[in-house]
Amino acid sequence: MRALREAFGQFATGVAVVTTVTPSGERAGVTVNSFSSVSLDPPLVLWCLSDRAPSAPVFLRAGQFAVNVLAAGQAELSRRFATPAPDKFAGVDVLATPAGLPVLAGALATFACRTVTVHDGGDHHIFVGRVEHYERSGGEPLVFHSGRYRELASSPGGPQRAHHPQRKAPHRQSAPHVPAGSLAGGTPGARPS
Repeated sequence: MRALREAFGQFATGVAVVTTVTPSGERAGVTVNSFSSVSLDPPLVLWCLSDRAPSAPVFLRAGQFAVNVLAAGQAELSRRFATPAPDKFAGVDVLATPAGLPVLAGALATFACRTVTVHDGGDHHIFVGRVEHYERSGGEPLVFHSGRYRELASSPGGPQRAHHPQRKAPHRQSAPHVPAGSLAGGTPGARPS
């Protein structure tokens, strides 16, 4: 299995922290590199969470989540949310979406989503969510490859430090309205037994 994991690690990815809050106020967050856009119409994304993750029951109960795409320089946030702790949010600059989801300050983009469905995927849950609100700003992404954080090269002629331009003001927008009957999936948070 280690060899397979190392082979999977050859695919360079961005890094995201997925956060949530239940109706009773219980918060959870986890670092992932399994985030992907699925559809523009309706606006859907997916991400995966290990069945063994201590936060899995919270995400399954919450019915909503926020994806925080991390910027270069946010490796410490990635490590914090990848490590079990009683309160991963302690000391972290956290904002709230219009729906009350916790989002991390300084992220390159955030996507507030309602869980449309959760699929079984081997030893993982595959969460599919409908984007209801998003924000984006400028900057370079945090990249993960072969078990390490990396920086983007600024030219094909060889590795150079990535240029980090001044961040632009965030662009905020609610996702386009799509009639509820056109959503793929099923009941929010529903899982096969």
